[in-house]
Amino acid sequence: MKHVLSTILMFLFLIGSVSAHENIKDTRVREYLTPQRIIYTEATKDSEIINAEALLEKGTGQSSLYQGNPCVLKNTEEGRVSVLVDFGKEFHGGLRFVTGQTSSQNPVAIRVRFGESVSEAMSNIGEKGAMNDHALRDFTMRLPWLGVAETPHSGFRFARIDLLEANAELILNELIGVFIYRDVPYRGSFQCNDERLNKIWEVGAYTVHLNMQEYLWDGIKRDRLVWLGDLHPEVMTVNRVFGYNEVVPKSLDFGRDTTPLPSWMSGISAYSLWWIIIHKDWYMYHADLGYLKEQKSYLQELLNLLLSKVDAEGKELLDGNRFLDWPSSENQKGVDAGLHALLLMALESGEYLCNKLGNLELAKKCLFTANKMKKHSFNPNNSKQAAALLALSGLESVKEMNKVIMKDGVSDFSTFYGYYMLQTMAKGGYYKEAMDYIETYWGAMLDMGATTFWEDFNMEWIENAARIDELVPEGKKDIHGDYGDYCYSGLRHSLCHGWASGPTSWLSEHVLGVTVLEPGCKKIEVKPNLGNLEWVQGSFPTPMGDVKIKHWKENNEVKSKVEAPVGIIVVLVQNK
Repeated sequence: MKHVLSTILMFLFLIGSVSAHENIKDTRVREYLTPQRIIYTEATKDSEIINAEALLEKGTGQSSLYQGNPCVLKNTEEGRVSVLVDFGKEFHGGLRFVTGQTSSQNPVAIRVRFGESVSEAMSNIGEKGAMNDHALRDFTMRLPWLGVAETPHSGFRFARIDLLEANAELILNELIGVFIYRDVPYRGSFQCNDERLNKIWEVGAYTVHLNMQEYLWDGIKRDRLVWLGDLHPEVMTVNRVFGYNEVVPKSLDFGRDTTPLPSWMSGISAYSLWWIIIHKDWYMYHADLGYLKEQKSYLQELLNLLLSKVDAEGKELLDGNRFLDWPSSENQKGVDAGLHALLLMALESGEYLCNKLGNLELAKKCLFTANKMKKHSFNPNNSKQAAALLALSGLESVKEMNKVIMKDGVSDFSTFYGYYMLQTMAKGGYYKEAMDYIETYWGAMLDMGATTFWEDFNMEWIENAARIDELVPEGKKDIHGDYGDYCYSGLRHSLCHGWASGPTSWLSEHVLGVTVLEPGCKKIEVKPNLGNLEWVQGSFPTPMGDVKIKHWKENNEVKSKVEAPVGIIVVLVQNK
């Protein structure tokens, strides 16, 4: 009877535990990766590495009495061994070690160093900005005898393993990358006759995909955080590649629920503005009125706060951290101009959303204040970021702002606001030039070995620089460790940042040519802009299914074929 009672109590405890945590679910999956190559090995003072190539072989992930032909690492009294592997692409997750039998049967101490570049994997904490912020990437651990052990998670492509203790032996049957991600289909697609553009589109999509973890993060190594302003380019990529995904509303709600008004999201006034703009864009793509209604109370309070930050003459008076992006942060006149434009855009988005929510009075107030703000004129002060916002908000001439943006080509571009610079170029009809800029600026990261797009990038960095997937030769610059600025100096710099995905959504919008005209994609415009391309084809995800599109040139004219699900009105506009 006593045994039965204890069983019942345990059952009730388990049921209660499940109930208490029923809303905490991890919808991600695990995939196991095999290293693609060994970049570096070191064995000093009679220490040995035997059969390192075994680390490149696929296994079962299970330890076994059968040893096979494993990799063996052996230290001597003074000698130490280490090995550096390349998984071939950046990913989010960790390592899994499958160990064999050793004579001592004691746990073995190792040091693990992850790297988004070879340079980072070879670094020590504090060296060229190397750090353990947000996720451990340099740590020690012990591996069991004849067992399996896993590391903490980070974002990396390269991993260095050092055997630490004197006279230690480690038998590694397998070294496995544990890839953790959301298993969601790439519903949107883009292909053209220019393989470099195709690759850029794919890498931008993959960069955002990696950051779609529990929430939509900024980066998978550093800034594994929800930054609401940085989310906008990521959300636009999600819309055009994956369609609806829970990670977006979950992240928007996180920003709302962790920012009691009158505080600004992340302490940055612009980020609260972006929260409103994202909601407007999200509604246009998905038309989820029920979800929008969940924002009504907070949205109304935030809009009233913003209205109080505009003076009687229509000039913005935002407080908090006045910020657009890091590269523009020292240009105060540019930041001031950009914030005025961004507030105008947020109020116009707020007017739209309030009309959908039935708050016509607040909608009128937003429109009235926005119109007052339009009476002001601004000089971007040579800030390409400010010029983009001034053009997109309608405050300044698109033609004049493009002169600022296109001055000296991609010089002074940024991976975040580069998206808005490209949008401004499209608004001015500079489609061919924008594609050239994409190939030059984002393509240069690929030329340096990138498999994801970076937090920041300057073309000047590539001069005499080594690729990120090689040991830095004598006399070469370390493009990861020697550059960067502000919060991303040196190896702290994230080489997988979702805000850098702008070309992916831009190519789908302006080259494949899809613009959403009515909420829920019930009406879309398809207007191709091929520039020098001969053909382009792809797909665009909507709540009613995927639209399939193909454009090609024939006798100096662009021909098109569009297949849309029932219920979607397609307005086809042909350009030469």
